[in-house]
Amino acid sequence: LLLVLVYEVHVYTGAKLGAETDSNVYINLIGTRGDSGKRKLHRCMNNNVKFRHGQMDIFCIKAVSLGDLEKVLISRNGAGPGNGWFLDKIVIKYKEGKEAQEVVFPCNRWLDEYQDDGKTERELTANSKYFVKKKSSQQWRVQVKTDGDSPEPQECKRTLVIYGSKGKSDELLLSPQTPGYVCFLPRATDEFIVETGDLGDVYKIQVSCDDVPGFEGWHLRSFHLEELHTKQELNFDCKCWLYLNREDKELVKEFPAVNEDKKTLPVCKYVVSVHIGDRWGAETFANVYITLYGKRGDTGVRKLHTSLTKGRKFQRNKVDSFLVEAVSLSDLQKVVIEHDGEGYGAGMYLKMVTVKESQDSDKEWVFPLWNWLDTHLGLCETVCEIVTVGRRLISSPKLPEIIMKSSGLWIMDITGSDLSNGEDPIYLSFIFYGSLSRKKLPLQVTGKAIQIKDELADIGSIYKVQVTGPHSELKQPWHLDLLHMKHTGTKEEMYLAFDCWFNPNEDKCVELPALYADQEPLPVVEYAIHLHTGDLKKADATGEAYLCIQGEKSDSGKRWLNSRNSLIAFARGQVDVFKIKAVYLGKLNQVLVGFKSQKKDEWFLEKIVIKEVLYPFSAHVFVHNDWINKRSKKDFVEVAIPLKETSVTSLLTKSFDTESRGRWQTWVHCTQVPEDVPDIQVVVFGRKGKSPAQKVQNLNDNSFLLTVGDIGDITKVSFVLSSPCLGRGIKLHKLRLKDLDTKQELGFPTETQCLFGEDGSETVTELAVVRPDKPPLREVLYSICVHTGTLPASGTDADVFITVFGEQGDSSKRRLRHSNFERGQVCISEIKAVDLGQLTKVLVEHHNVGYGAGWYLDQIVIHESGKTDGQYVFLCQQWLDSGVGDAQTERMLK
Repeated sequence: LLLVLVYEVHVYTGAKLGAETDSNVYINLIGTRGDSGKRKLHRCMNNNVKFRHGQMDIFCIKAVSLGDLEKVLISRNGAGPGNGWFLDKIVIKYKEGKEAQEVVFPCNRWLDEYQDDGKTERELTANSKYFVKKKSSQQWRVQVKTDGDSPEPQECKRTLVIYGSKGKSDELLLSPQTPGYVCFLPRATDEFIVETGDLGDVYKIQVSCDDVPGFEGWHLRSFHLEELHTKQELNFDCKCWLYLNREDKELVKEFPAVNEDKKTLPVCKYVVSVHIGDRWGAETFANVYITLYGKRGDTGVRKLHTSLTKGRKFQRNKVDSFLVEAVSLSDLQKVVIEHDGEGYGAGMYLKMVTVKESQDSDKEWVFPLWNWLDTHLGLCETVCEIVTVGRRLISSPKLPEIIMKSSGLWIMDITGSDLSNGEDPIYLSFIFYGSLSRKKLPLQVTGKAIQIKDELADIGSIYKVQVTGPHSELKQPWHLDLLHMKHTGTKEEMYLAFDCWFNPNEDKCVELPALYADQEPLPVVEYAIHLHTGDLKKADATGEAYLCIQGEKSDSGKRWLNSRNSLIAFARGQVDVFKIKAVYLGKLNQVLVGFKSQKKDEWFLEKIVIKEVLYPFSAHVFVHNDWINKRSKKDFVEVAIPLKETSVTSLLTKSFDTESRGRWQTWVHCTQVPEDVPDIQVVVFGRKGKSPAQKVQNLNDNSFLLTVGDIGDITKVSFVLSSPCLGRGIKLHKLRLKDLDTKQELGFPTETQCLFGEDGSETVTELAVVRPDKPPLREVLYSICVHTGTLPASGTDADVFITVFGEQGDSSKRRLRHSNFERGQVCISEIKAVDLGQLTKVLVEHHNVGYGAGWYLDQIVIHESGKTDGQYVFLCQQWLDSGVGDAQTERMLK
């Protein structure tokens, strides 16, 4: 008889924009003994609302033992846009006998008819790497002491992560075991039992809490951990606040383990600097998060809250620095940086991230990117991993001019993996590229660390270092860690983190930019090389081949297309793609191709297309359209192919495959909203027209639908107040639109906006849309001069309204604030509107209320405030009077 097991299904919704879904989700577990059948994921054990952005939901499925789990079928229903779902992964935990099992099914794709491949069902395969039989789990008793002056606890997620020599635990939620019990009261000691895998020697813990509204901080006194099997005990003396409004401004804290027999690890205050590029739209108003990784673990995800630099964070061409406190990570290796896509113009153009160990450090690690973090630009991702290229001095050595010019030596220390005894030395070449020339130093590696000295005279200022090899037979792979260079004369110093393997039977070529204190490092660019073999008789060939790309800055060096001791075949009519990484070469001008064939084959090379996988995504075409001749078997034939043309797609924007039906999911978030706020209408303007006015459903960031129809590319949004005016303005924090079909997103600048003016005296507020590839329309202050005629009884006391029309839309109906339109007077009013372009006409009207409401209007003159030229004159010279002439109280003036 087979046992009935409980399968705990952990569903991880991704952290991409729009990842969440309200659809029904179904799963079928498939194992070696059969399947569970299709089950609806109905009751979530840990969250009230399922499948939210970045959330993990737990469901329990009872089924007869399925044996080893191999696959899951996951699907969702619920047609229509906005129901799409981005699934990160599914983890299934269950216990059979005494052994706890955990199987991971990675997905990392959309289940969405409007995205990806349009499928709403996916078959996921177990990731063998994660097929863990968790025999060696550990159980910990965790005791937490809260200090006496800690405020009364609020509902707030508090988590613990334990780091050890064999890995780290999951985020362990510190929540009461019994419902209704309140933890973390002042002076309280709370106890939790948590389970982890085998972590090895524990060296630190990380404690964090969520910043929820009304949270007044937590004064943490200490943590005590006891492993229940081995009785090992660890004490952590914390004595600190987790609160953004106190001196440390931290919600995440790390504490090193204290052991009598081991040195306690230091706690570092890393200074993380984010360098935003100098491009239009480079800035972001999103929340930005970073994780630092070193040889000793990671910091976990940290929000970059408080910049040490004055002014708004993450603005164009600005460097913001943040403190990230963590137990020392040893040498840094990479960072993962991401933003949450909130706020307008969320995408950002990131030059690089630099990190120093403390505010007093004289060196910093460098992580260059030179790309967009944006859903629709560049990498089309909002998260990326950047590996370090090394460390540099923070400021240039200040030395007298004479010494700077004097000679000196570069002392170069090269470190790598050990060679086993008796193994032959490894032969590599180090090539130093300078502003004047280059120098190649052959090198014989015999051990873990070697030092070479050279003047590197006459090559000018070094801008990159290339390593090629191995130039000898290798028995086993060898790892190159680091090249440390220091000049005895100028005191310049840099650490280049090559961090790469040299394998037997390969000809490797790697390069890194030189790192100077006062210069931005050149980026390392991936070049995709497309070799087109001609579609001619006998065009194909087999042999050895290399190429070298030459640009205005330098060349890529010789890059082999075949591995050593093997040949490459170029087939007729085929395109072969190779990728190489090189320090940015500048504008490309020619490619050298070398080829030799044992069989004396001729190869017809039609063209080479080289694409730069870096913004702004150029494609360079080198046309050969000729045979590469056969010579003797020994010789390589080398041809130089000049550049024929370059095409630049300034923005690799995501193409929207689906047609838009003009239905936009809309979020409006406001504060300072009066209780009895009258109806607010919204009108959306596009290049081809405008939408009908629709009611704003709510102002508290809950999405609602706007149907705008086919109005072309959206240019602006107008909020229109239905009643005369408010006592004060409504503070607008966020306006975001997302097309339900194409998933295109639009942001709006809300950082200084009050709807209807700060004093609430206006009835219309307009916002220009912000796109990554085009500057927004500017805001214009229009001066409106109204000339009342000189006929008897020309004046009026009625309220007068005006709508100004231009080639880029209209201003919506505005009440002219001026009250006395008396006979022969000129009244001047001002209205703010998104640039209307060339003005074409004006609709003027009054509401015909009160004694003597009739009005004789002579003309209206409009110009941009502060400018004397470019006046628009709209003649009227008619009555607006229900009792005179055609009895009209509104006129369209052209």
